[in-house]
Amino acid sequence: MARRYFGTDGIRGRTNESPMTAEIAMKVGQAAGAHFVRGEHRHRVVIGKDTRLSGYMMESALVAGFTSVGMDVVLLGPMPTPAVAMLTRSMRADLGVMISASHNMFADNGIKLFGPDGYKLSDDDEAAIEARLDKPVRLAASADIGRARRVEDARGRYVHAVKSSFPEHLRLDGLRIVVDCAHGAAYEVAPSALWELGADVISIGVNPNGININDKCGSTDTKALQDKVRETRADIGIALDGDADRLIIVDDHAKVVDGDQLMALVATGAQGRGELRGGGIVATVMSNLGLERFLAGHDLRLHRTQVGDRYVVEAMRAEGFNIGGEQSGHIVMTDHATTGDGLIAALQVLARLVESGKPAHELLHLFDPLPQLLKNVRFAGGEPLKDDKVLAAISDAERKLDGTGRLVIRKSGTEPLIRVMAEGEDPKLVETMVNQICEAVRKAA
Repeated sequence: MARRYFGTDGIRGRTNESPMTAEIAMKVGQAAGAHFVRGEHRHRVVIGKDTRLSGYMMESALVAGFTSVGMDVVLLGPMPTPAVAMLTRSMRADLGVMISASHNMFADNGIKLFGPDGYKLSDDDEAAIEARLDKPVRLAASADIGRARRVEDARGRYVHAVKSSFPEHLRLDGLRIVVDCAHGAAYEVAPSALWELGADVISIGVNPNGININDKCGSTDTKALQDKVRETRADIGIALDGDADRLIIVDDHAKVVDGDQLMALVATGAQGRGELRGGGIVATVMSNLGLERFLAGHDLRLHRTQVGDRYVVEAMRAEGFNIGGEQSGHIVMTDHATTGDGLIAALQVLARLVESGKPAHELLHLFDPLPQLLKNVRFAGGEPLKDDKVLAAISDAERKLDGTGRLVIRKSGTEPLIRVMAEGEDPKLVETMVNQICEAVRKAA
């Protein structure tokens, strides 16, 4: 059955347009609360948010929804998504909520839900909540309405947990690190954690005003970070996104290092220490074929999933892997966290940098990626991927690749976009195929 509200990463959309309205947010609170009210104990939900202007509105609406069905609410304020997951579990909460549209611009917002174990909800749980959204809910009796309170030390708790993931015998003394927090949820915790571990920290993207989140900064736009690394002659640059669950690195030559290279580094390091489980890593269909070949050269396998870090985590749990992620920078290490954590991933990279004694440009580029091109086509509705001419263009591209590369065409789960990706040995052929498919999609849309 097609979903009306939930996509690949919770509910997301343009603020004050369905489904991202205060009215629907309140209903989500009521529906999710009703779904997780189980047993006779006092039920609790943890709510965090990023720095978007609409966060206050969505937070208030969710509080109204949850308290109306008898759930107590713990408010964290601006906090990274992985912090919400961590605190949901450590506070023994029944549910965790992150209000964020991740790497999207400020006009969008979203609602991500975590179960009591700190993992994102399953498809079944999301479907059950969605089924409740358009039905009357049973409101709590007057005396049983939930209470709301703010936790003042949430940031300190998260910084402590993040630092605990860094090897005790190492420090970051002598490293000059530029960190770009995208004017988002990690604008205080990321610089603090790095400074407490001894780094010389240069912070950018740490002045949120409600509308500048992810604006020409962060993991999706690294130019400002690259410029600052050059200007300050830093040893490395760290780029987080708006909710700090993804990481992109810039080396000391100001060259971008994506999630595929980072997963290769973290995985081989864990393999060398005898800490890698599953015989490889989990990544999505978007990860470069170069990563797969690199891992094979180290007797490791790449288990691919559909796009979405939740599907990566589900496969990791089902198959016994402890490292996985996405090319976009979601790096999941279940030894330390239940979801992608950009800051924890950064610390694992920094640990390898300190141990190796090598400059970042020598350490971080472990394989040559195959030429890969991704383009997005916006569409207003319909099913352009079912159009005969689009299908013909895809079939023609697959014939030309003839097993020497890959083609991935999919509908975005978070935006009204068709994403067209191709990779292969010949960059000109890759570009031609992507352009032809995109043009067919445009006409069909």
